[in-house]
Amino acid sequence: MISPPLSNDISKSIRSPGPGITVIGVLMALWCIAFAVVNIVFEITDHFAGGPFAEYTTGITVMNWIVVGFKVLGAAVALLSVSNVPKFHLPALMTVLVWGAFATLGLYALGSVTQAVGMIFGVSGKADQINLASVGYVFMFLLAAVGYGFLAVSYSRRYRTRRGYAVLGVIGAPMVLGLILIVVPMLLVALGLIPAY
Repeated sequence: MISPPLSNDISKSIRSPGPGITVIGVLMALWCIAFAVVNIVFEITDHFAGGPFAEYTTGITVMNWIVVGFKVLGAAVALLSVSNVPKFHLPALMTVLVWGAFATLGLYALGSVTQAVGMIFGVSGKADQINLASVGYVFMFLLAAVGYGFLAVSYSRRYRTRRGYAVLGVIGAPMVLGLILIVVPMLLVALGLIPAY
């Protein structure tokens, strides 16, 4: 026997996130915006205009605004994942984006923790380079990864999207971001806008 289609009211209630998930979505958006503001302040105050990299401010500015763009995108993804605005909802795309945000933050946090462990055991760097600020920084990214993880799971369940979209986000987003962060600096080095290392 075929089940009757869900009414619009019932469908809407299923797709509405609970208050806890909504709060997480808003907090993740604020987290992204706060980090974007830091980059914007760097630009407004000409933070990189002095010091050893003063002659490369143009290249640094390009990278800085790319980072701002990704952070604003992250905020939009967080808010859209907990909203019910029909014209902005493309479940397949949103599933890829929210899982991609989770995977990207998770890999970044995991990489930072691995680096810290390597420093503690003297594999790379020194343990005394780890301070309260750096621990707090890594902890903030771990919290963000967990937050986006909740958003991703909730969104996929509410919209009953295919697992393939989640897999595409988890694998694809870090690869695309990594490619951008490799290709753009290489281009800037070739143009002499940032130093080659």
